[in-house]
Amino acid sequence: MIKVVLQQKGFEKIKLDFQYLLSVFKEMLVSIGEEDVVDMLPFDNLEIAAKKHSSNEKMTQAIGICFELLNLAEENAATQYRRESETQFGIETTRGSWGETLLQWKTEGLDEKKIAEKLQEILVMPVLTAHPTEAKRLTVLDIHRELYLLLVKRENPNWSTSEQAQLKQEMISLMERWWRTGEIYLQKPRLEDERGNLMHYFVNVFPEAVRLTDQRLQHAWSTFGYSSELLEWPEDFPLIQFGSWVGGDRDGHPFVTAEFTASTLRLHRKAILKVIHEQLFELAAELSISSYTTPIPKDFLKDIETAANLFGDEGQKAMDRNPSEPFRQYVNLLLVRLEHTIEDNHALGEAGYFKTSNDLILELRKLRQVLIDLGAKQMAKQWLFPIERLVQCFGFHLAKLDIRQNSAYHEKAISQMLASSGYQDSDYAQWDEDKRVDFLNNELTSNRPFLVAGTSCGLEADNVLGYLQEVKQYVDLYGTDGIGSIIVSMTRSLSDLLLVYLFLREVGLKDAGLMVVPLFETIDDLNAAPEILTTYLNHPIVKHQREASDSFTQEVMLGYSDSNKDGGILTSRWNIYKAEENLTEAAKLLGVKVCFFHGRGGTISRGGGKVHRFLDSMPPGSLSGHIKMTVQGETIANQFANRLTATYNLEMFLAGTARQTMKTPPKTKDSKRYQMMDVLAELSRIHYRKLLDHPKFMELYSHATPIDVLELSKIGSRPARRTGQRTLNDLRSIPWVFSWSQSRFNLSGWFGLGAALDEFQQEHPKDYEQLKQLVQEWPFWKYLLIQIESNLMDSDIDIMKKFAELIKDSQTKEELTNLIIDDYHSCLQEIDNIFGESIETRRISKLEDMKLRKHALKSLSELQVDHLKKWRSIRETDPKQADHYLVQLLILINALSTGLKGTG
Repeated sequence: MIKVVLQQKGFEKIKLDFQYLLSVFKEMLVSIGEEDVVDMLPFDNLEIAAKKHSSNEKMTQAIGICFELLNLAEENAATQYRRESETQFGIETTRGSWGETLLQWKTEGLDEKKIAEKLQEILVMPVLTAHPTEAKRLTVLDIHRELYLLLVKRENPNWSTSEQAQLKQEMISLMERWWRTGEIYLQKPRLEDERGNLMHYFVNVFPEAVRLTDQRLQHAWSTFGYSSELLEWPEDFPLIQFGSWVGGDRDGHPFVTAEFTASTLRLHRKAILKVIHEQLFELAAELSISSYTTPIPKDFLKDIETAANLFGDEGQKAMDRNPSEPFRQYVNLLLVRLEHTIEDNHALGEAGYFKTSNDLILELRKLRQVLIDLGAKQMAKQWLFPIERLVQCFGFHLAKLDIRQNSAYHEKAISQMLASSGYQDSDYAQWDEDKRVDFLNNELTSNRPFLVAGTSCGLEADNVLGYLQEVKQYVDLYGTDGIGSIIVSMTRSLSDLLLVYLFLREVGLKDAGLMVVPLFETIDDLNAAPEILTTYLNHPIVKHQREASDSFTQEVMLGYSDSNKDGGILTSRWNIYKAEENLTEAAKLLGVKVCFFHGRGGTISRGGGKVHRFLDSMPPGSLSGHIKMTVQGETIANQFANRLTATYNLEMFLAGTARQTMKTPPKTKDSKRYQMMDVLAELSRIHYRKLLDHPKFMELYSHATPIDVLELSKIGSRPARRTGQRTLNDLRSIPWVFSWSQSRFNLSGWFGLGAALDEFQQEHPKDYEQLKQLVQEWPFWKYLLIQIESNLMDSDIDIMKKFAELIKDSQTKEELTNLIIDDYHSCLQEIDNIFGESIETRRISKLEDMKLRKHALKSLSELQVDHLKKWRSIRETDPKQADHYLVQLLILINALSTGLKGTG
């Protein structure tokens, strides 16, 4: 009951903070002469004041900014709610946190040593991608961050009236800059811009967020009375690493050149070495231990003398800076060695620079041990731990760069290489699987390359070999730590994976130990995945990798986007769930652990949602302790833009992974449960495909969504279509989801389930009753229904109908719109039936959130339909006027995506 009161306080705080920000925004508008815009805002008056103003793009921009202010208010309220809840009821009250996780383990009676051992096996890796779902300009994202910090500052009750006035003035200035900057991209962002945005998180956010997440774990550990000695040093903590796709993901992205990959790898390395240098410099300042007051071990002093002599004049300067302070001298000499590393100065041999980050880790551990032996353990914890943890998590590479390309692209590349090398039957794409595997097996027994270095074969082959040659140069210089995985999109057979080793052989990387990773995306590929993985792991080239490693773990990537687009949300999730189980079992038979790489998007349709719920809903026993997960587009800012939000989301990821890793699979599967879900998923797929396979579906899609505008938007450096063809198959899943979201259908996140549940209830009434029981005991089913329901709640029947009016053929309009709306109502009703409670009782928070947005969203959607109709009617006959409407439509898309809190 008290938590309900707290929740209600949270709602009130959101409203109060939003009203304050709204008043400041209005004051800013008035100060620059935009009083008319203030009168049009549909947050106080609920409706736009005058229809004649509704074409004014300033109104759209203003509403978009108001939505963003509301999002900031909600984010701040969520942080304050968690703080107050933990203060009043304990750290275990935050769902998914370390507090809840450790309490659960303590209640279950798990041994603390077993828990500590398990924590050391955890490795999580958020992988940031610049998939084109971030509609906001990078400059505007910076303004959002600054404004949020001012909102947090305002929480301080001790500010004087003059200090409060100054805070308000800073907000007004920021809002004016925001207003005059403009929200949207009118030119496509460059790859350098996208990379620069990610670098902000890698350098400025994640190191601090890791530190705070560690503190959260340590606090929870001590709160529940576990031994402090089991969780003291970096090696005791779960490992957090980071990955990136910007500069490595080239699946359908022609602008990611070999040179851009090379510059990205160098940029990553340069940036983290600079951060380490800064922290070492600060460490030297803290270790002011005098040899006059503290007896220093002779071996330690001898190590210092040896290093100083090696570096000559540089070493002497490092010593002279802090005479009689050996710990500072030791760190000063580490700084000299690190500077040699940054400059690639190898003149003094391996003792004169750090070949790998592990060399620095060993030096820091040596320093730690000396401090401990002297009784200065607390100093080691306070000052040394942070930099040890930094190097452990970020290495000398900052983030691992994954290399991704499509299997079809690889087929073109090898055909060109074969033709250039004089191979008679060079049309590899036409070969059957047996012929491909025989050819690859034969070739991989040799280290002979096909081509003389520098030979040009064709666009695809030159690209593939070009970026792998850059990877080779990097690996030769710095090792493989900075390289993530070589991912094959649309993996459909063993040959798709083996072919990568042929490319690696061509550039001299076959034996580098790089991880080649299948990405299973469609429903058929998910079903075939266990057999493909088994044959792959049994292949001699992979068996050699397995035998060469003490802790070999095979990464497998699962795609949420294409499987959803292929079969609908229920069919997609259920097939991914089964694939996780079956892939885990297949690998286990060979003594191999699987690291699942979940290709989640920002929206529910593409696997998004709260990460702790996502992890809890995975099959028990399928999580090895290692996991990767993409964080895409606008989700990066949503999860990590601010320090405390970033800490919260990292904690959810780590604690959820640890909690799920401790689960063991049931000894026997509930075959009845699987049978029911197989039937339901198939029914859902059939109803979903009835719509997509309808002969008039493309007419519905092209007219009743703004897909044509989205394809002209500038929200990412990557094209909207893989090959440029105007077909549904070629359309990327991001604009597919984005377009349905904008038109408020959201059908990629629910369509097919309503009719499926209706039919299932009629044909299997007893099993249907069991579905109601399952929602209480099976996290997968509960989590999925909550997500689908959220998509339904974000849909809007009235707006759907307004978009449907854009369909020219009345028969198509009536038939397909009725099909969609009937399923919408069925789906909402069925979910209520299964949960046994109405949506008004269960989803109070979501309903409150929607209430604040409803009228403004309606106003924007009506305007969008009006502009879309006008733009389409004149885009061929009056290009100049059409461009004017297009700009307004792009501004509307941005404002709506902000209000809906998501894009694709």
